[in-house]
Amino acid sequence: MSNDNPDNSRRKFLTGSLSIVGGTGAAATLWPFLSSMGPSSKAKAAGAPVKVDISNLKDGEKIDLIWRKKPIWVVKRTKNMLDSINTNENKHKDPMSENTEQQPEFAKNKFRSLKPEILVLEGVCTHLGCNPAYKPSENKFFCACHGSNFDLAGKVANGSPAGANLKVPPYRFEDENTIIVGELPDNSKTKKG
Repeated sequence: MSNDNPDNSRRKFLTGSLSIVGGTGAAATLWPFLSSMGPSSKAKAAGAPVKVDISNLKDGEKIDLIWRKKPIWVVKRTKNMLDSINTNENKHKDPMSENTEQQPEFAKNKFRSLKPEILVLEGVCTHLGCNPAYKPSENKFFCACHGSNFDLAGKVANGSPAGANLKVPPYRFEDENTIIVGELPDNSKTKKG
């Protein structure tokens, strides 16, 4: 019997199978190379910057977000809140925010912020790491765990167990309504946080 009309189905099956095996092998070979192009575990742990839209933030309101596994607060302070902030040495342990580990250089001012009305703080008590409550009617943050009081600039009150002001993270304004937490302003001479 002559085989003038060979059966092509077997050839197609073998060709298809070899293509699949070859493709899988190529992907397995490329995977380590491609995965090495991503950020390192150290870079992932450092935390990427976070973009915050404050266009709908009303006077007295607070936005909560997470950056580097820590709570970050963005508060739009009212005129009354701003008026309550002072640098009285009898009221605060570090009234002039001289502890440079607590804030970037740009925040070493009465309001501890780039813009007086917008406060950006790390929401972690500097005593034992609890999360203070925002008390806008009392113009303060209060840590119920051990009784630490902070004003609306994050400055710790005398008599509080906390020894330092709440931290100000590095941040910048991308525009009037957008804050980037984790990056310093372009004109800042301090390194990224």
